Amino acid sequence: MPKKRENRGRRKGDKGHIGYIACDNCGARIPEDKAICVTRYYSPVDPALAAELEKKGAIIMRYPVTKCYCINCAVHFGIIRIRAEEERKQKAPLG
Repeated sequence: MPKKRENRGRRKGDKGHIGYIACDNCGARIPEDKAICVTRYYSPVDPALAAELEKKGAIIMRYPVTKCYCINCAVHFGIIRIRAEEERKQKAPLG
């Protein structure tokens, strides 16, 4: 039976056993190398207030928040999209 993807949808390579993590949205248990992790910066201050404070010279800290999603949730939230078969076979540049 043919493989749909060369890497079987994972970034494991030849490592062997990989640990599991929980999806931050639905709680599904997925391998670490299969999870789609996104780092976004979070500011506890309201954006309008932060703009005013920064005009006055205040420094507003932004904190990185990393969330990991399963494939289903990542597609649902638009983080990744389902590509056509020919587009999947093309080697995309890293980065």
